[in-house]
Amino acid sequence: MCARVSTASRNARFRTLSPCVCFGSKPGYNSIHKNRSGKHDGGEVADRRPCINQSMARFNRNSTPTNRLLASLPRADLARLMPALEHVDLALGQRLYEHGQGQEHFYFPMTCIVSLLGVLQNGDTAEVSLTGREGGVGLGLVLGGDTTLTRATVQSAGTALRWKSSALRREMKRGRVVQQMLLRYVQAVWTQTAQSALCNRHHTLEQQLCRWLLLSLDRIDGNVLRMTQQLIANMLGVRRERLALVAKRMQANGWISYRHGVIVVRDRPKLEAKACECYEVVKTEYRRLIEYPRTNVRPKARRRRPPIAP
Repeated sequence: MCARVSTASRNARFRTLSPCVCFGSKPGYNSIHKNRSGKHDGGEVADRRPCINQSMARFNRNSTPTNRLLASLPRADLARLMPALEHVDLALGQRLYEHGQGQEHFYFPMTCIVSLLGVLQNGDTAEVSLTGREGGVGLGLVLGGDTTLTRATVQSAGTALRWKSSALRREMKRGRVVQQMLLRYVQAVWTQTAQSALCNRHHTLEQQLCRWLLLSLDRIDGNVLRMTQQLIANMLGVRRERLALVAKRMQANGWISYRHGVIVVRDRPKLEAKACECYEVVKTEYRRLIEYPRTNVRPKARRRRPPIAP
């Protein structure tokens, strides 16, 4: 009798815990994972792991997503899209796609930040745009292309909703609200890319770093960024030694603090005052194009004027 009770209790515990188990899930967002031989997996290998948390995906489908592109959709269109989205964990440094290779998914970041990098033949890189919870990754699919000349790298680890390219193409053929939202976002990314080119040519490295830190803070909660100086230098297309001198001066002024790959912004108003005009241009254009969150608000009924007495 005791054996039956213990077996039943074990089965009950297994049924209770099984929906929360995520096969191949990652132990920490900013950790690099190891394979069976003990070696670290690269971005492409990590991306092929079955890291989808099904229970969290079901939860997100029944709630408003943190991604602002999805949240800007009317409720009926959002409810139609959510069953096709998969919840994934993205690790620091993971590559979502490489330049010249096909794109299988479109990503809606929720808590992660993804950088699009231009890559030269000698391996040098420079950031052309930054994407977080305000947008999506994979604009080549929106415009009908299968490949792109940029590389998508996870700059700050976190979560995202993944959309298969075949489902996206069907939605683009459908047209209407989702297609219009994605095309407006393409224009917002073009604005960011153009301003980045102007900023890199005409503004100082200190101004560029302030702009980059502010854009990164807008895409997360809090004032802590987990990334190395080498990663930031690769994004801005400068040498790490030159970036270290600027960061040291900003730390001496009390604007930021930096230690072991963790940047804490201490005085955001000073960063905003020192940043160039490019930060406000990109921010204003996004607000104009996406109109978040007013699309989910029902328009007010117009009041009828009383008839004019004869």
